[in-house]
Amino acid sequence: MKVSYRQAANDDVVPQFRYYLVRLDVPEVANRFRDAVRRTVQSLCQHPFAGPHFHLGNPRLQNLRSWPVAGFEAIRIYYTPEEDTAKFCIFWHEC
Repeated sequence: MKVSYRQAANDDVVPQFRYYLVRLDVPEVANRFRDAVRRTVQSLCQHPFAGPHFHLGNPRLQNLRSWPVAGFEAIRIYYTPEEDTAKFCIFWHEC
């Protein structure tokens, strides 16, 4: 399955990585977070319907699903599985 990251996903992952790396000065946590996001996305590519539906009032988002980042369960990946592409949006704020 091909992965397509929305800009919002990158806009969330990079600051979180930098927060661990620069602000907290824990590079091992920053690297673990980055690797956990990659592993979680890879796992979702293999099992795109594993995540439960995340219901919102917006009909355009009726296929939205959610899954926690392994080891960082407060951070969730929100994604929409499509025929050959999964679009990923990673949030830990309000979606």
